[in-house]
Amino acid sequence: MKAFKAYDIRGVYGRDFDGETVYRIGFFLPELLETNKILVGYDCRVSTPDVYSHLVQGITDAGADVYDIGYATTPMVYFATATHGFQASVQITASHNPAEYNGLKISRSKALPVGYDTGLRELERMVEKNGVHPAVLKGETKELSSIKEEYITFLDKFRGDYSNLNFGIDCSNGMASLLVRDVFGDEPEYLYSRMDGSFPNHSPNPLDERNTADLKRLVMDAGLDAGVIFDGDGDRVMFIDERGRFVRPDLITGVLGISFLKEETGRVLHDIRTSRGVIEFIEKLGGRPFMWKVGHSHAKLKMRELNAIYGGELAGHYYFRDFYNCDSGMLAAILVLNILSEIKKKGSMFSRLIDSINAYSNSGEINFRIDDKKSVMNSIKDYFTGLENPVAFYDFDGYRIEFPQWWFNIRPSNTEPYLRLVAEAETQELLEEKLEKIRELAGGNEQT
Repeated sequence: MKAFKAYDIRGVYGRDFDGETVYRIGFFLPELLETNKILVGYDCRVSTPDVYSHLVQGITDAGADVYDIGYATTPMVYFATATHGFQASVQITASHNPAEYNGLKISRSKALPVGYDTGLRELERMVEKNGVHPAVLKGETKELSSIKEEYITFLDKFRGDYSNLNFGIDCSNGMASLLVRDVFGDEPEYLYSRMDGSFPNHSPNPLDERNTADLKRLVMDAGLDAGVIFDGDGDRVMFIDERGRFVRPDLITGVLGISFLKEETGRVLHDIRTSRGVIEFIEKLGGRPFMWKVGHSHAKLKMRELNAIYGGELAGHYYFRDFYNCDSGMLAAILVLNILSEIKKKGSMFSRLIDSINAYSNSGEINFRIDDKKSVMNSIKDYFTGLENPVAFYDFDGYRIEFPQWWFNIRPSNTEPYLRLVAEAETQELLEEKLEKIRELAGGNEQT
């Protein structure tokens, strides 16, 4: 089924999946996760009420109860799942996708993700093949209204004093709007802090730098120390420095080490696309970087396995051992602002810190629309390994091949029809030389 992805269920509502599919997902979910209680939260998208109605009908027809926490960021659902001991939860959201999309992020006990390899494949089979036989005794819908206050209380434990810091926040008209003023007060300059699931000001995907234009302008015009921008469901966050520059999200994985690695040393999880500069910065702080696959369903399991202190991804997800190994854009923002406040007291600034980590020329993520992804990946791998001997080779998520003066990662997207590339080199000239050849081998199918 088209909407079942590697990490969640997501697509254009009414095209890739519909109300009947959502009903059947709800109906079979209690059986899949062996529970008669399911926590449900939701975002503000226009189609969310219809998705919610069908999901709840399916769950209750199966004889299970729905615990409704209302409007929520995705991290609020993770928090409620873990703290209240639910065996299953669903967040209705399409995260950073455009307004016409919607979806379902499913978690099990302890907020462990249900990905395609850990339950969604079986759920898809049940939805497609099994008959629906509603229970004689149907479930009920119950409100659980305390979660927002509980989550804010949790976040308050990490929040520092920002009185010396001037910053702006762009909520992207998404679910971060639910929390920002409770967490940061009225002092920041706010953009688009009213929930509106039509996303009238810009798409809720801050990884696309075009969507940060208004925040960049605010930072420069108001002379701010930093800008903060959240995605649609609040699980990702990105930053603008005081010079109006977009801060590549993997660099923030290094920044967070300043907070965590001053008190203890241990594993730091990062994805296969992470800059060599970030890895070296973490090592200088005493951390032990560990490279792993892209995606929250992979990262959260590996965080637990490693007992990692924290982790980060190029997509702007940041994971925390103290947050049930889950990602929270709001918690990441709090911790980064704490750090920026401290360095400002010492006379430094955001851009100087970032430049100390961003030691190499980096391409950012480049996408190619390619049908035969595996063949193109192999041709690129074979070409460069035929020219020079790698110093490191990783093949657990596409290929990351490292050479003394440069490296690249090329991997198939798990959610879109793209082959994704990140390359990094010691100089911009070397980077451009390598990118030119990779583009040639990829057949010129680059997407903008």
